[in-house]
Amino acid sequence: MESKKEVYDLIPFEYYPATLFFKASSSLQDVLTVIKQRNLKYPLIGKPDIGMKGMMVKKIENENDLSSYAQNSKVDFLIQEYVHFKNEIGIFYYRFPNEEKGHISGIVKKEFLAVKGDGISTVEQLLLKNKRAVLQLPSLRVKEKEKMNIVLQKEKELIIVPYGNHVRGAKFLDDSNLVDDELTNTIDSICKKVDGFYFGRLDIRYNNWEELKQGKNFSIIELNGSGSEPTHIYDPRHSVFWAWREIAKHWRILYRISKLNHQIQKTPYMTTRMGLDMFKQNSEYIKLLNSN
Repeated sequence: MESKKEVYDLIPFEYYPATLFFKASSSLQDVLTVIKQRNLKYPLIGKPDIGMKGMMVKKIENENDLSSYAQNSKVDFLIQEYVHFKNEIGIFYYRFPNEEKGHISGIVKKEFLAVKGDGISTVEQLLLKNKRAVLQLPSLRVKEKEKMNIVLQKEKELIIVPYGNHVRGAKFLDDSNLVDDELTNTIDSICKKVDGFYFGRLDIRYNNWEELKQGKNFSIIELNGSGSEPTHIYDPRHSVFWAWREIAKHWRILYRISKLNHQIQKTPYMTTRMGLDMFKQNSEYIKLLNSN
């Protein structure tokens, strides 16, 4: 269970969007006051401090949305500047503590859940024609109900869910073939500035690929540590057996990093009791998220 606030505090501030932390007990007035002091503008993003599977992540368009989000949250949460870069990827990175240079082991391109108009059908009717979107419809009818009856002009695209999350309908495509020395050097340079970060996934919004490789015009919207997945495995072109092998490969890397950290930096191992307590806390936390 990783606190996003604690992770963001490790990242140099120029690499991630302005982010504010609030306790679940925070009053709406306190939230509004801090947001105005920091001069954040709508739209914003609300997310739980400890998140999973995109639960409770919401685009906040105005003060009414913010009021609803803050007053209904039963867990500590973050309010974050919305990043307007149109592209999103996940880059899986690792570095062995006894080595100077890190590695990129996978890249996932994220296609947001969207529809393209035909000038006749409503958004809901267009979603019904999309095999991936159909699974999201029960949730979308509640969370995006204001969009369901819109009739889009022919060829006009509308992004329904602006989050690169697989559970929320985004399509994941394996773009690991794009790894090269320039990108690796850029990501390696960034990750070395995050104290204690040797293994995990950076979820990044960026303007265009060449700028990202040069370390320009991008924002790290999430940095996930040892609990993260190499999400390029979810490309529908891959078999489940390929995915299992990829997961096993990353577990072996994580095991080696853990051993080296223990030997070199005397980092203690997690005990069985600590692990069981974490699983218990995780189950209780999911219940809280589901109750929002």
